[in-house]
Amino acid sequence: MTDFEEIYKVYFKDVYLYMIRLSGNEDIAEEITADTFFKALKAIDSFRGDCDVRVWLCQIAKNSYYSYLKKNKKAVITQESLPELADKISIVDEITKRDEARLIGKILHTIDEPYKEVFMWRVYADMSFKEIGQIFSKSENWACVTYHRAKKIIRKRLEEYGYEN
Repeated sequence: MTDFEEIYKVYFKDVYLYMIRLSGNEDIAEEITADTFFKALKAIDSFRGDCDVRVWLCQIAKNSYYSYLKKNKKAVITQESLPELADKISIVDEITKRDEARLIGKILHTIDEPYKEVFMWRVYADMSFKEIGQIFSKSENWACVTYHRAKKIIRKRLEEYGYEN
């Protein structure tokens, strides 16, 4: 048995139940769960274990579900189901955000200067591009460009871990 078969056996039910809770529909849950494991199989070599496999799979499932909703506008969400759906999504998003924040912290330690420092000044210190430029004795435009390049590096690395924007 391959490692992926073991992952499938161990986590299939968790992902499927998560999708039922999120979608409220067994058919959609089956479709999204199948799609999730297909995507995970293609990306398993890039999974580095920086987060729990279950979290990684549920992130793929959530993104697949959102893509499904975009493609299938016929999926009707009633006014009565909106608060419940919002609660489910916000809980999942909160867990995902915490996991993603930890991963971004790890990624930050691997990117080169000045990208790392500019990103940290902008995000964690909430500094303007003008202030950041002054720290480095550079222009406001330089700080803006450097920040956006840092974001691009981080996004690319997040995608390598299976996170989608």
